[in-house]
Amino acid sequence: MSEVLALTGRQMTHLRRTPEKIISVSLTPIAMVVILGYLFASVISVKGGEYHDYVMAGVFAQVGLACVGATALGVASDLRAGLTDRFRSMPISRASVLFAYTVADLVTAAAAMSAVAGIGLLVGWRIHGGFLEAVAGFALLLGFTYAMLWLGVLIGLAMRNMEAINGVTALALVLFSFLSNSFMPLRGLPGWLRAVAEWNPVSSVAEACRVLWGNAPASAGASLPVRHPELASVLTLGVLLAVVVPLALRAFRSAAAR
Repeated sequence: MSEVLALTGRQMTHLRRTPEKIISVSLTPIAMVVILGYLFASVISVKGGEYHDYVMAGVFAQVGLACVGATALGVASDLRAGLTDRFRSMPISRASVLFAYTVADLVTAAAAMSAVAGIGLLVGWRIHGGFLEAVAGFALLLGFTYAMLWLGVLIGLAMRNMEAINGVTALALVLFSFLSNSFMPLRGLPGWLRAVAEWNPVSSVAEACRVLWGNAPASAGASLPVRHPELASVLTLGVLLAVVVPLALRAFRSAAAR
């Protein structure tokens, strides 16, 4: 824990000197709040609720997706700059290096979510549930973001090439955002595509937050993520972390040995 805290402090010092990292993570979600939640709210309707309430949960989830690319680029940059070799020469656990990356970037994501929440309040978004439900929704979003950060670590260790990382993570951001219920209900999709979108982790996280915050009625459907989005979110994120974290640690040991 002391090693993780020390390395997290190093990451936070770097963030203080380059605050534009927060901007890079929050810029796209903020733009989506303004474009969808404000400009398009008058022409897009959601049955049983306001559209700007509906869309905010998906925008918050988009912050987590945006962190994948930022974390992957940071890990790949440190590998190319030789910082990983310096860590190897120190009497510390190699796992602490990756945990420090993810903890520091989680703080960045929390700051970005705060900025998105502020813009959302300006365009009319409100939480209609209780205090505990509001906290539970944001805790779920941070858990989703933490899983995405580990995915970014794995991508950065596996690919290393900056251009390739940019392309893959940008595609993932667009694909997982729009092939979900983040911005529109799924009832109009074909059957097979709707099933794919319902099992997208972004859909279950966004729907769980809407239910907790009282932002929109639960969607109709027979699949587990639709009927029990909170349970589906926790299970999906748990499985994702159980798979990605060991793979990332193994990739880091292999990368450090080369």
